[in-house]
Amino acid sequence: MIQNPIVESLVAITAALLVAAGVAWAGSQGGLSVAGMPLFALAGLVAFAIQWVVFVPSYWAQTEHWYDLTGSLTYLVAVLGTLLLAGRFDLRSVLLTVLVSIWAIRLGSYLFQRVRKAGADTRFDDLKPSFAKFLMAWTLQGLWVFLTLGPVLATTTAGSAPPIGLLGWAGLAIWVAGFAIEAMADLQKQAFRNEPANKGRFINTGLWAWSRHPNYFGEIVLWIGIALIALPALSGWQYVTLISPLFVYLLLTRASGIPILEARADERWGDDPTYQDYKARTPVLFPRFPGRAEGSQSA
Repeated sequence: MIQNPIVESLVAITAALLVAAGVAWAGSQGGLSVAGMPLFALAGLVAFAIQWVVFVPSYWAQTEHWYDLTGSLTYLVAVLGTLLLAGRFDLRSVLLTVLVSIWAIRLGSYLFQRVRKAGADTRFDDLKPSFAKFLMAWTLQGLWVFLTLGPVLATTTAGSAPPIGLLGWAGLAIWVAGFAIEAMADLQKQAFRNEPANKGRFINTGLWAWSRHPNYFGEIVLWIGIALIALPALSGWQYVTLISPLFVYLLLTRASGIPILEARADERWGDDPTYQDYKARTPVLFPRFPGRAEGSQSA
């Protein structure tokens, strides 16, 4: 069977929009509206619109430099805009908005600086020349933003605002732990790469001795925290938005994250006994206390 990359890209775009439409309907149930349109669905529409607007000059210039930064900007526009339009500044809604904003600003600035320093993001080498494939990447980023933000948007637009409660504070503690793990892992890798002696080597120190992808583990954990904070404010079909951390997990472990990086690492260091030893005793994602480890890694 001959596969057509353009057709596959168009199918992926259509599927992403259908999923987003279903979540938009579910998350809008019982929520606030603006000018007759559910505010939850409006936030989703804005998330996709921003991607498509920035896609046009990015495709014209054949650059991916604005991709990650646009994603972070979309998070900020969606959460802050929804909070302001809802006009209800209860503790849970404000807290969720602040947490998402802190995360988006840190990660977006880190990824933008990384791609600027590297000069390119090799993930996009095969996508940029194709209008359909590059558009698919931007559309999937819109889906990423909308689905991960689902519990936050549903909470902010919900018809009621119950007390944050013990579950909410537990969620905050989990978010702090996940954010700290992700940020620390990124800083450790950045410091490792900044050392000229480590050029061409792989990092297996710090958190990277506990997991081969500790930054992704932190990412999943912080979105679990977000979902727990939001949970008491949701009802009925809004519970569908709790797919957020599961979506993050599946995307990072089955699609754009770990599979690509693992294949790249195997290609670079697959014949290196030190890397093989590191890979054999270090979990892919969920951390495990390391044994005696020697050597170093990269990624």
